[in-house]
Amino acid sequence: MRKLLPLVLLSAFISSNAYAADQAKLDARIDAAHAVLHELMDTPDHGLPDSVASHATCVVVVPSFKKGAFVVGAEYGQGVVTCRTGHGWSAPAFVQLTGASFGFQAGGQATDLVLVAVTHAGAQRLLHDKIKLGADVSVAAGPVGRDSQASTTELANAGFLTYSRNKGLFAGVDLNGDVVNQNLNDTQTYYGRDISYEKILSGGVPTPPGAVHFVRTVNQLFHAHARNTK
Repeated sequence: MRKLLPLVLLSAFISSNAYAADQAKLDARIDAAHAVLHELMDTPDHGLPDSVASHATCVVVVPSFKKGAFVVGAEYGQGVVTCRTGHGWSAPAFVQLTGASFGFQAGGQATDLVLVAVTHAGAQRLLHDKIKLGADVSVAAGPVGRDSQASTTELANAGFLTYSRNKGLFAGVDLNGDVVNQNLNDTQTYYGRDISYEKILSGGVPTPPGAVHFVRTVNQLFHAHARNTK
């Protein structure tokens, strides 16, 4: 037992450090998503239209979505999602976005992505393990500018409106064919236990202290726009 005890303690120490590192990584991802939304708040004339914000049911933010510099360009990003509930916005869950773009890429590049679910059906699709944009749920490049108006057809037909931000420019982007996956491992690591996406995104889990600023910013950005449309 005396020989085994140091090994047990060492294993516990390594596991504790690994957990702390993973937690710090997820906190950093939430901070990055929060920063992306603040960029939108600081550029209202080139940000989300009021009509889109007021219809939003869920918001996915993927900071630094990466495209590879290959003939077939791999696309990959990690992000967070929150959904509107009866008492504000939910605690965040974690997602990943993958896809493939065809054609020559001038070089590896990264851009921030914001996906806005604007229908109840779009929000419900996030509860599935995997969503293929354009196949499992309709998707369209979103209109830009606070005073711009998404057409009734856009809001009725598109489950998600999608945007990119690169070098300070915010614009609609085509993400047809890309896949949104629940990141179950990161979600479980962040909350310390296995919790369903449905419970988190429906508001059944308190927002952890490290994510309060992110959820508060979503609430400010989308509630402010929603009030302006009344």
